[in-house]
Amino acid sequence: MHRESKEESVFSSFRSTCAVSFAHAYIAERRHLWQLPFEHTAASCTGGAMRATLRWVLWDVKDTLLKVRASVGEQYCKEAERVGLNISPVEVEAAFRQAYRHHSSRYPNYGVSQGLDGRSWWVAVVRDTFSQCTVQDPALLNAMAHNLYQNFCKAENWEVFPDSKKTLETCSSLGLELGVVSNFDSRLEEILHVCGLRSHFKFLITSEEAGIAKPNPAIFKQALQKCGVLAANVAHVGDHYVNDYLASKSVGIHGLLLDRCNQHNTASVPAEHRLRSLEELPSLLQQQML
Repeated sequence: MHRESKEESVFSSFRSTCAVSFAHAYIAERRHLWQLPFEHTAASCTGGAMRATLRWVLWDVKDTLLKVRASVGEQYCKEAERVGLNISPVEVEAAFRQAYRHHSSRYPNYGVSQGLDGRSWWVAVVRDTFSQCTVQDPALLNAMAHNLYQNFCKAENWEVFPDSKKTLETCSSLGLELGVVSNFDSRLEEILHVCGLRSHFKFLITSEEAGIAKPNPAIFKQALQKCGVLAANVAHVGDHYVNDYLASKSVGIHGLLLDRCNQHNTASVPAEHRLRSLEELPSLLQQQML
């Protein structure tokens, strides 16, 4: 039997140490890349699943990254007061909800397929809202509607969630590309700009621009074309179970549901797909690394 010499023993120990160091370095590198074992992966030669590296994170905006600062009733009443009208916020809120439902049903997605655009759609909603509150002067209705449309482009009317900027910055610093897929009108770019969020995103897709709205999977397919990668390399974060979570998953994107109010603590959304806060996003992804 061959007896290992002192030199061979030293070399063997050195080789083992190098192997461990290499393994640690490799794992650290993989963690830096956030390589995730999501469902839609390629099969390895042994029949196992190969991991797909996450390269893009897509985002919903309203009620995910920011929210309207005051209720619609309050903001509409503020505009009414500006022109000398005294209307109850409760009355305006109820009228708005009815007008919004009516126009959303009759002219879905801002009526784009029927020749309308976001501005004309919202002007009609505002006019209808105040008409229900006994305001009948056409010139006054038009003036208030156009003013409100522009007012919602101002930062003062939006509140960015405290965890939004930090999470976006973390994702960007890790080399992830970010994009937006939102059921919103053409004002979104300006709103993100005045709220200090626009610079984080490589592209924005609004439902008005796309001509289709979530949960239609075609809007996510448009996003994949802009990303230039496979769906397995993309995640989407949003607060709506159908529009964001299910719709993104339907095209192979890895859906992550932001559930700030703990409304979806059920088997329909696995724990690893659910966020109570955007601050949980990095750790949620890290749990699924090597």
